[in-house]
Amino acid sequence: MAREKLDPVALEDALKSLDEWDLAEDGASIQRRFVFANFVEAFAFMTRSALAAEKLNHHPDWSNVYKTVDVVLSTHDAGGVTELDLKLAAAMNGFAGT
Repeated sequence: MAREKLDPVALEDALKSLDEWDLAEDGASIQRRFVFANFVEAFAFMTRSALAAEKLNHHPDWSNVYKTVDVVLSTHDAGGVTELDLKLAAAMNGFAGT
């Protein structure tokens, strides 16, 4: 999968189809907060997401506090958001049921 940074117009268009994902203030990453019913659901989401990330060889920056998972995606070697980030974001939305 290509690791080329998306241009701003392509990124803006892509974000329209990714519910609840936003461009981060740094302009070089996308972010989303997932809130679940409890810790077990949050951890199950992270487990499914981790397996997808490993398959893509593309890993998120994330944190978990109880039922909340904050995710930031960026392709560091490309200096911004790539198709890999969009693919992982879409998978995460699927795992969260959104």
